[in-house]
Amino acid sequence: MTSKDRGILIVLSGPSGVGKGTVCKALRSCTPELIYSVSATTREPREGEVEGVNYFFKSREQFQQLIHDDQVLEWAEYVGNYYGTPRKFVEDTLNAGKDIILEIEVQGALKVKQKFAEGVFIFLLPPSMDELENRIVGRGTESEESIRSRMSVAMDEIRLMEHYDYAIVNDRVENACSRIKSIIEAEHCRKDRVVSKIKQWMAEVN
Repeated sequence: MTSKDRGILIVLSGPSGVGKGTVCKALRSCTPELIYSVSATTREPREGEVEGVNYFFKSREQFQQLIHDDQVLEWAEYVGNYYGTPRKFVEDTLNAGKDIILEIEVQGALKVKQKFAEGVFIFLLPPSMDELENRIVGRGTESEESIRSRMSVAMDEIRLMEHYDYAIVNDRVENACSRIKSIIEAEHCRKDRVVSKIKQWMAEVN
């Protein structure tokens, strides 16, 4: 790279029901230059889904080869299909000088951090545990047993917040978006990123 800074990988995660998808959708709407990470999967495309936009569709053999070649930052198997984050798409986006956001559950985020520690990891918190429970109940799709289970998992995930760089309370979606945008801007001004750019300039001059 010469004229552009390398982009930043932003990893957004938090417990189920905290509003990750809503915040990410709003953030992309108000920050159109932010690229959304496209996952790879072995499931069949649904009607209207586009290769490289909704997913990268792979055969089971192709996905297993990606795993073998360490070309997925994280992956999981769900209902008989693989899902994961392809390294090449992330790297190509960053090398093009574009920021990319990955919205993912907590365990997946920690796997990404093992392979991509230079990413910026943001943990999204609810205003309170009561509010988190209200949001889950509000979906109208969960049994009482399922709600208790989700709340227990949420507590375990919040304890993992120490592995993240930032924590944001999702009190209002627009506030959360504003805070994330501020983090991205600040990260681009980090000394180590600026020093790397200056060294690049000096190398080009010499």
